[in-house]
Amino acid sequence: MTRSADSEFEFELRVCGWAERNWPPADARDPDTIPIVARQLGTKHRRWDTVIVEANADALAARARFGSGRLDSALLGVVRHAPAEWLWYRDALPEPDYPWRYVREAVHRAADRGILETRRRGNRIELRREWAYPDWVERVIAVENKPDLTASAARALAEQIEHDVALSLADEVWVATTATDRPVEPVLLEDFPVEAGVLVLGGRSTGGDEPSSVDDASVAWHPRTLAVDEPGTRILDRPTGDPHDRSAARFEYVSPERKRERRLVIAERAYERGWRSYVDTMRPDCRQFELRRDGRDGSRDVLPWCAAKERRQTAAECAGSCPQFEPEPPAWRSKGWPIEGGPGSAVERLLARRRERRRPDTPE
Repeated sequence: MTRSADSEFEFELRVCGWAERNWPPADARDPDTIPIVARQLGTKHRRWDTVIVEANADALAARARFGSGRLDSALLGVVRHAPAEWLWYRDALPEPDYPWRYVREAVHRAADRGILETRRRGNRIELRREWAYPDWVERVIAVENKPDLTASAARALAEQIEHDVALSLADEVWVATTATDRPVEPVLLEDFPVEAGVLVLGGRSTGGDEPSSVDDASVAWHPRTLAVDEPGTRILDRPTGDPHDRSAARFEYVSPERKRERRLVIAERAYERGWRSYVDTMRPDCRQFELRRDGRDGSRDVLPWCAAKERRQTAAECAGSCPQFEPEPPAWRSKGWPIEGGPGSAVERLLARRRERRRPDTPE
């Protein structure tokens, strides 16, 4: 595992923490809008490093009635169209492009979660909603994190950003990078689409040569708002640019309705996971796993730390296959207060509590 990969994972977590506290950049936060931050989300064709869902505060509180777990596309198809009065499910729900038996399964799953009522009348299953599903998503922001933007990394990233702009699934696309001492940030000299914004974190303070707070960020290039309500273009293949390459570009159109569905699915996954879910793929039950506050001035981030490596580890490194992996003794997990279930369980509970703070209380 290279140090560049290590720093990229660490930078990604710092960007998520910064966005949770400070989004939108360079603007006063609207008290009626709450940012929900998650990482490593997207579609089967594209995964973004950081996703920020701007949610209406009142509608987000109404969304809390449906529980902390995500609603997948099948459940969304049910709860969004569930009637206020009893109705046969085939009359209440739109015609699916897959067999009705899968719709019935989604209806039963929704009833098991307590977000839908069902009853049988003869051989028919009728349903009615508990609550109307709110329109809680205002905007979806995609951020690509590149702390060390080398020329080769910039070329690869530029192609990904071009795909994002053409598809216009997100309202805005950003590139986040670390500040340098140069008069012009190198990221501005790269051949990125002009529609993408550039966010520079960890610049210099205005008082001299001392590093600024990690909460200090500047917008080096403002993004354009993409046409999310219009058809998007998914680029499937394109010529390599070689003089001998005479192949044609291949693409397909994506309807606004399809984009709207995918945006909501992404938002639901962000609502469930947040950005602290990295612990789910790491080994907090290792004796070497710690959470340490970021030592930079002004930071409130608590990030993973490996005592054996004496540095911040990546999610890929922190696995059972790691040579330094040392499971907690079973006796630790059997003890009670002050660390119920052992230090690893305490870490998971701490991060879960911090994630829950971002969710509103369920309205009466």
